[in-house]
Amino acid sequence: MNTTVYTCFIRHGGDDVLGTGNVTTTETTTMLMIRHGQSEWNAQGRWQGQLDPPLSDLGREQARMAGRSVGDVDAIVASPLARAFQTASIIGEHLGIGPIEAYDGLMERSLGEWQGLTRAEIDDGWPGWVEDEDRRPKGWEYDHEVLDRTMKALTSVAEKYPGGHVLVAAHGGVIITMEKHLGVNDGRISNLHGRVVMFDHGRSGDAFSPGDPVALVPDDMRTGGSSSNRGY
Repeated sequence: MNTTVYTCFIRHGGDDVLGTGNVTTTETTTMLMIRHGQSEWNAQGRWQGQLDPPLSDLGREQARMAGRSVGDVDAIVASPLARAFQTASIIGEHLGIGPIEAYDGLMERSLGEWQGLTRAEIDDGWPGWVEDEDRRPKGWEYDHEVLDRTMKALTSVAEKYPGGHVLVAAHGGVIITMEKHLGVNDGRISNLHGRVVMFDHGRSGDAFSPGDPVALVPDDMRTGGSSSNRGY
């Protein structure tokens, strides 16, 4: 994601306002979707999918920084995978918000036979497949499958917190899939970066719309998001 925006939730005089100046109404739930902090496998360049490595020491420090950056939220929800749930828990501890609510629909995409492998190992076993989107390994979860469960999860969150501001700790593949659906994806997503997504409760049809890209850590703490790890 090509952004240096340092965005947070801010509230002024009873109005709900994003740090970038986008005013919402009580009919809109504003969700800040962020990618988890660096995991131990992110640091090794190993593709994770739905396998469950924890945060690295740097990832925990990134989450602490994000807790100081994010501003006011009404609730925090997360993928149940450790790297996302730990990120959410660290931020929640800083903000005094909890318990963290886990939604299975926010889990990273399944990468099938590529889970647990490095890019070099994938290229050795499946030469040319990574850049050919028509070829994926057994067990791969396709965009339409990820989008369906992600939208269901986010709808549940929005319905639980109408008019609220919610932090959503998720994964690069989930956020990218949602951005593609909303027509705003411009690349891979670094750790503790993401996108504001809004849910309009009064809108018929697709109630989702995109907000701004966000960065909750400064550039000198930025990790991930390269084409070699693809955000997984």
